[in-house]
Amino acid sequence: MSRLILCADDFAFSPAVSATIAELAAEGRLNATSCMTLMPNWAADSALLQGLSPQVAIGLHLVLTEERPVTTMAGLAPSGTLPTIQTLERQATKAGLPLAEIAAEVEAQFDRFEQAMGRAPAFVDGHQHSHALPQIREVVLDIAARRAPDAWLRTNEDALPALLARPFRGKALASAWHSRGFRAAAARRGLACNQGFAGHYDFRGDYAALFPAFLRRPGEAHLVMCHPGAGERAGDAIAAARPVEAQALRRLPLAQLATDRGLTFPT
Repeated sequence: MSRLILCADDFAFSPAVSATIAELAAEGRLNATSCMTLMPNWAADSALLQGLSPQVAIGLHLVLTEERPVTTMAGLAPSGTLPTIQTLERQATKAGLPLAEIAAEVEAQFDRFEQAMGRAPAFVDGHQHSHALPQIREVVLDIAARRAPDAWLRTNEDALPALLARPFRGKALASAWHSRGFRAAAARRGLACNQGFAGHYDFRGDYAALFPAFLRRPGEAHLVMCHPGAGERAGDAIAAARPVEAQALRRLPLAQLATDRGLTFPT
């Protein structure tokens, strides 16, 4: 039977975000979370993930934008802070992208995951989907194939009828285009990907009312990203949306919504 993978992105973005995600996972309201291991609070926050049900997949949320990297990146982050996603997108279409630096940073973020969790990540994705950018994806996939061969990788690719059936189709289509060819590139390395991807919206409005639409035309391993949290951190563009999502995930009949679409959840 097909399954719903409801993944909270941005674990370790802040201690308050981490605590909210861990609580939701413990309550069976999530079955996956992806972790920002370059954050200074990651090592402490990772303790919140210990003891969670094996049903909760814990993955690596590679970060190549806007934060301070683990390694020294004189080419990509000369000011000490990684570029915006818009800047990185432009750089990824040109020659001269510092791929050796990026590889070293990806390796370092893998190291920090393994040091805290004692194992490889169950899956790998990227903050603002930067892991799927041209040139960068090859680095990420090569490292994942070596360090986490049993992990699956996030792709935003999906069937056109499914993308058109869900809300915010413009964002979904752009995201799928951004990831085009990623599944095939992963398969060449023996790596699996999710089958179905949703969760795009404008981080405003009634999230609880919107959520069921993310389950329209689901794939066999239907991944829905979400961003629950609490508190505020400087520069967080979606701070107001995080507690709204958390509240919705606590009260929605998630298992029934999944069943109605032929999906299992949380298993």
